[in-house]
Amino acid sequence: MAEPRANPEQQSQEAFYCPNCAREITDPLICGDCSAVICRVCGTPLESSSDLGMG
Repeated sequence: MAEPRANPEQQSQEAFYCPNCAREITDPLICGDCSAVICRVCGTPLESSSDLGMG
C-alpha cells in the first residue's frame, strides 16, 4: 500500500530557504510529478528552514 502524499497546501506553509537567492521562501513551487520544492524566482531546489535551524 502506498503512503499518502502530503497536501501541497500544508507543505507551502512551511518556510524554505533558497541558497541561490539567499532568502527565505514562503510560497515555493511544488512539482506535481516528483514533489520537488523549488524557488519561484530562480528555480533552485529549496532547503527546509527547519533543516537549517532557521525556523
